[in-house]
Amino acid sequence: MRKRDILKTFYVDDEENKRLKQNAKKAGLNESAYIRNLIMGYKPKEQPTENMYEIIKQLQLVGINLNQIARKANALDIIDAPFYKKVYTKWNELAENIKKEFLDMEK
Repeated sequence: MRKRDILKTFYVDDEENKRLKQNAKKAGLNESAYIRNLIMGYKPKEQPTENMYEIIKQLQLVGINLNQIARKANALDIIDAPFYKKVYTKWNELAENIKKEFLDMEK
């Protein structure tokens, strides 16, 4: 048995149709699911790119490294400066990549 049994039909112009198709595709939804989400008060977001998953993975690795630094510093009451500098450099590179990918405007 169908969960949704009420059919709604409505008209859109070419521009609205184009935007509906684009927005639904970006969100990884079909048009019906996209509209139902809007009706329920949700604004569907674009699906993350493969690059975003790689950035998340890199952030997790940097977090693990920072945790290792904190544990070692706490246990030995000293900081491993070379390892800290390596992690800090990696973090700066990652921050630049995030900025370029998601914040810088494209021409």
